[in-house]
Amino acid sequence: MKSVPRKKSARTLPTDGVRTAGAAGIRAASALAPFEQVKHYLKSRLAAGEWTPGTLMPSEAELVQHFGVSRMTVNRALRELQLEGLVDRVQGVGTFAAQLHRVSSSLVIRDIHEEIVSRGHTHHATVHLAREEQAGAQAAQRLGVVAGTRIFHTLIVHYENGVALQCEDRYVNPECAPDYLSVDFTRVTPTHYLLDVAPLWEAHFSVQAGLPTAREAKLLGLKTSDPCLIVARRTSNRGIPITQARLVHPAGHYQIEGVFKP
Repeated sequence: MKSVPRKKSARTLPTDGVRTAGAAGIRAASALAPFEQVKHYLKSRLAAGEWTPGTLMPSEAELVQHFGVSRMTVNRALRELQLEGLVDRVQGVGTFAAQLHRVSSSLVIRDIHEEIVSRGHTHHATVHLAREEQAGAQAAQRLGVVAGTRIFHTLIVHYENGVALQCEDRYVNPECAPDYLSVDFTRVTPTHYLLDVAPLWEAHFSVQAGLPTAREAKLLGLKTSDPCLIVARRTSNRGIPITQARLVHPAGHYQIEGVFKP
């Protein structure tokens, strides 16, 4: 991991971090999810120049105490700021305001529920499969484990305003998420849950045009000849596989979102 020049810490937090943004800031932050409140607060202070590039920012423990949220919540907020190129995180040292003279492009892994709700629409999910399996040759290759390894397997269809939007076929490493099958995935998406319990360090993905399998076509209400956009995504943490997902979308219902920062 790259080294980051350390400067004098400017980690002090005001008595009420959200209040410093004024009444409008309070109203905006109160409507956000807990991790978004932490992210909004840190992002607004970075924008105001209160932490100059290279400055050590508040620790996770300080943010947990200040906002009264879980460490997972703070970790998610910092992870998203890192993906946006706004902070640098150095293991065992802390979080630093990023140097802003870099050019970067990033792909953000988004929770489909949050994405649909952000459009003002309604999301619901139907779970068609949730079980423990022994990894066959194909599943083992996809996830990056040895054939015969114990794995979790879910098959879920996500809907936007009642229209099938995504067929999610996912394998999960139980070592990273032992309670995965106990989660009610009609209420919490696998992406949301896994980002909280098994933070990723690396993600590999591919996007291609293709045709659905017979089962995917049936679940999505399509013909097997209907074109789809298919995303294959695998995540890991320090070489340990977390999950592999095949996400199939009816053509025209998917887009890639990038972030460019000068």
